[in-house]
Amino acid sequence: MDKKYNPKEHEEKIYKRWEKSGFFNPDNLKNTEKGNYSIALPPPNVTGSLHMGHALNTTIQDIVARFKRMREKKVLWLPGTDHAGIATQNVVEKMLQKKGKTRHELGREKFIEKVWEWKEKYGNIILDQLKKLGASCDWSRTRFTLDKKYSKAVEKTFIHYYKKGLIYRGPRIVNWCPRCSTAISDIEIKYKEEKGKLWYIKYPLENKDGFITIATTRPETMLGDTAIAVNPKDKKYEKLIGKKVILPLAKRKIPIISHHLVDKDFGTGALKITPAHDNLDWKIGQENNLEIINVIGPDAKMTKEAGKEFKGLSVKDARKKVVEKLKKENYLQKVEDYPHKISLCDRCSSPIEPQISTQWFIKMEQLAKPAIKAVAQKRVNLLPKRYQRVYLDWLENVKDWCISRQLWWGHRLPVWFCENEKNKQCFVVSSEKPKKCKKCGATKFKQSNDVLDTWFSSALWPFATLGWPEKTKDLKEFYPTSFLSTARDIIYLWVTRMVISGLEFLNKIPFKDVYFHSTILSIDGQRMSKSRPKANVNPLDMIDKYGTDATRFGLMYSMSFGQQAIKFDERNLKASRNFINKLWNISRFIDMQLENKKIEIKNIESKTLADQWILSRLNKVIKNTTDNIQNFKLGEASDELYDFIWHEFADWYLEISKIQTQNPETKNSTLKILKLILCNIIRLLHPFIPFVTEVLYSQFNPLDELVMIAPWPKHKKEFQKEKIEKEFQIIQEIVNHIRSEKIKHYKIEKQEYKKLLTQKPKLRELIKSLTKIELEI
Repeated sequence: MDKKYNPKEHEEKIYKRWEKSGFFNPDNLKNTEKGNYSIALPPPNVTGSLHMGHALNTTIQDIVARFKRMREKKVLWLPGTDHAGIATQNVVEKMLQKKGKTRHELGREKFIEKVWEWKEKYGNIILDQLKKLGASCDWSRTRFTLDKKYSKAVEKTFIHYYKKGLIYRGPRIVNWCPRCSTAISDIEIKYKEEKGKLWYIKYPLENKDGFITIATTRPETMLGDTAIAVNPKDKKYEKLIGKKVILPLAKRKIPIISHHLVDKDFGTGALKITPAHDNLDWKIGQENNLEIINVIGPDAKMTKEAGKEFKGLSVKDARKKVVEKLKKENYLQKVEDYPHKISLCDRCSSPIEPQISTQWFIKMEQLAKPAIKAVAQKRVNLLPKRYQRVYLDWLENVKDWCISRQLWWGHRLPVWFCENEKNKQCFVVSSEKPKKCKKCGATKFKQSNDVLDTWFSSALWPFATLGWPEKTKDLKEFYPTSFLSTARDIIYLWVTRMVISGLEFLNKIPFKDVYFHSTILSIDGQRMSKSRPKANVNPLDMIDKYGTDATRFGLMYSMSFGQQAIKFDERNLKASRNFINKLWNISRFIDMQLENKKIEIKNIESKTLADQWILSRLNKVIKNTTDNIQNFKLGEASDELYDFIWHEFADWYLEISKIQTQNPETKNSTLKILKLILCNIIRLLHPFIPFVTEVLYSQFNPLDELVMIAPWPKHKKEFQKEKIEKEFQIIQEIVNHIRSEKIKHYKIEKQEYKKLLTQKPKLRELIKSLTKIELEI
């Protein structure tokens, strides 16, 4: 064996060996008596590159996959990527901009061709990076959310929901990005703290008997006000409910209404209602049949409804002009500094403008009920358990889902609008272009320009990747999937919708266990971000510096079950690298002790207390590691393995073995135990540090194929001896005390110690050998 382990010399070779073996593919596994086990890799965006969240989540899944494979399960870990509508379209648009072109100049078809070209060239980079991390996925089954077969599944899903009466089209308020020119989901929004202002504006009462003052952070939207709302429990306004005010600048009469959602403690307690430009205002407006006046257009400029002098102005310029005019006409009561959060598009950082837009929606209330039951009845096990409440709260208060996006890259809606001058809003939902509209008789059609929200297609991931809607062999064997590991921030955007989809289309849950892993933060507790280079850590840099195994083990060693966040500390990777080097040195020592002898691990005899102790400890570690991985307590498993290998096996038994191998009576049994322990810890560690364990396994088991398909160590009750462990603990305490005190003579005082050492005089000799001092009893 080499003196040092150099991961760069081994990792690429080992991974190629794994791929060549074919054992990532479950169809090639030989011992699969314990049934099937499947994991669907959460599909990273094709625009993505490996970040620490990917590294953590991939390591978690790989540990579980390798563990189950060694436990004789037929394991399928199915990989793939998501087309990532907005992100991918933005990447290609920026690429075109550098060449002085826009997507509109190319046209839809040519632009989509360019995106596919980009995808074929760059879209699988992140999957290659996952391989560098050691991911044991079945790459032969890699899927993409815009594959032809996958697209058919998405199309079928839309048509199914529409025919069932769950999909409808209509005007609703949505998150609108003026730069991307599309509605976006909540997860595509980021928030930024801004030092803003709070403007207090006087609205004169209709009868000129005073005024009511409102406070707003967006005075430009008042041009679209259609009411003022107060809380019905706010006594200072109860006599004004039902009266009207004159809207400043616009000079329209608008009513004063009451609604329980108005916050009495914000501003003056009176709220201006602009249904077209605020989610709460929209809700209040719908419940009170208020007029909807859209004063900000999709391009973030003021519309004609805002009035002639404001039309065409940007939001920023309109705000300035509105404030100036309010001040001039004596409607502005006061202005206060007011820090508040503004919402920005996560892709382009443009301010989000809530907009009334005609979009496609799914009615969610009916679909949510079976998904609520699935978790309430514990058919889907969410871990840690606190996330069950998050899941249930969202579904119990679920809103209709806006599924359409104004993009070109994505799953185009299977909707055909009739080109009929009399009824331009007439449409047909069909997978193919219809010949004639049954409603209006049109024979000419144009397909909808909208595409579906990326989450709509990814909601089908656990079964569409297995061939659904066809009844494939994979679907029969591996659905429902067994395990999902993902981030908690997409629990309702993805996890809930996968449960809904699985129950709706296959009448089965999509997975049994869902584990929500920790969020990795920078050392100062901030979210990692490419915009903050000092706070962002690239896992590929860590792999290059410390090796894949050290990176993986360092992440697991940092983690504990239920921990919401991990502060990334590079020192854990350094410690893990040292641990791997320790394992390598232990192996070299044992290799030299064996002297190339073919020692078989059979008929193990534990001739000494130390033998019995280490075998007992090994079996306890086997049991605890097995239980911890089964329960997804991977941090606890790695922590116990570290302590056992370094602080028990290396610090104690290896030292004692040097004494025992000098004795002809114990030499052979000690060598057998050394090899037994080492071969077991190599297998126990394999899911965590797969590369170095594969190298070591081939060193000590040259006839076996690979540790990745070696049997998982079994707990043997006959080796478990609590009494022996307690006795050996006494030896450890005495030795540690002598070493810490640096004494030359030691008198045994404790009766418990005296009794043991009197009954077993060989133990006195052991202590003397380890400490070089005399004992007095």
